[in-house]
Amino acid sequence: MKTFYWLVKREFWEHKGGFFWAPVVTGIVFLALNVMGIILGEVFGRRNNWGMFKYGGMDMHATMSVQDMNNAGAVMDISLYAIAGIVLCVTAIVVFFYCLGALYDDRRDRSVLFWKSLPLSDTSTVLSKVASAALLAPAIAVVVGVIVGLAMSFLFAVVASMHGVGLWGLLMAAHPIRVVLNMILLIPLYAIWALPTIGWLLLCSSWARSKPFLWAIALPIGAGVIVAWFGLLNDTRLSSEWFWSNVVGRLLGSLVPGGWVSNASSLSGIGHDDPASLVNSMGLAYHYSALASPSLWIGAVAGVAMIAGAIWFRRWRDDS
Repeated sequence: MKTFYWLVKREFWEHKGGFFWAPVVTGIVFLALNVMGIILGEVFGRRNNWGMFKYGGMDMHATMSVQDMNNAGAVMDISLYAIAGIVLCVTAIVVFFYCLGALYDDRRDRSVLFWKSLPLSDTSTVLSKVASAALLAPAIAVVVGVIVGLAMSFLFAVVASMHGVGLWGLLMAAHPIRVVLNMILLIPLYAIWALPTIGWLLLCSSWARSKPFLWAIALPIGAGVIVAWFGLLNDTRLSSEWFWSNVVGRLLGSLVPGGWVSNASSLSGIGHDDPASLVNSMGLAYHYSALASPSLWIGAVAGVAMIAGAIWFRRWRDDS
């Protein structure tokens, strides 16, 4: 177990730019763009006499009902989820290319010979890369995303207070700790959902002698085109949408966060009449209801099979 921990830590050290700095830079750019937008709005406001800075004034917290406060807190929670989702999408792109090069780059620069000389099994090495892609990278992205969301809320509260609108009380209605815990607890579900893409990319990385990116993209899309062509040729009413969605989409797009929502049960929700109900209905019970979907487990089994294939190719592939 200790060996596996250090293998995962090695992956983080070697790919710190993608796992850590990519979400951090994304958050900084997001904050910078919003600051630029606020400054631009203030400049236009002064030029057109939309109002000057003033302090004090209306405290929205004191004038709102309990239901309004709950809805305001839910809106802030939704904004935290949305900002964290943006950071997770950037991390998904990073993980996509990380998996493509995870095993191919070791063979290309011949460093695989060094790692094979150590008492490390191919299984542990490949699984450490799976854990880094499916667990480590999303966890870092969640934490960074929520921090950026809180910074954005603080920034808007400061700007609003400068115009006489008190939002500080509304910030207390948000639930950042609950958002962090929910997103962290969703990482295991994300890992299961992402297994087909992770397995496929690692398989291509370990199998392809060159240009694993082209193989990873061309084979599923080419298969989809052939299926669609045969469907048109035979003039059948059965469309190729199922193949594109359940095969091509799962092989190439399962790293996108929230992709399992289409398989979640609507019976676990409690209503979407207002923001508070929306947040409550899309809690952990709603998301984990996707575990009852056969397509999720079929994709997971296929992903595990492809990961096993990647381990086999790493053990026997020789490009010399």
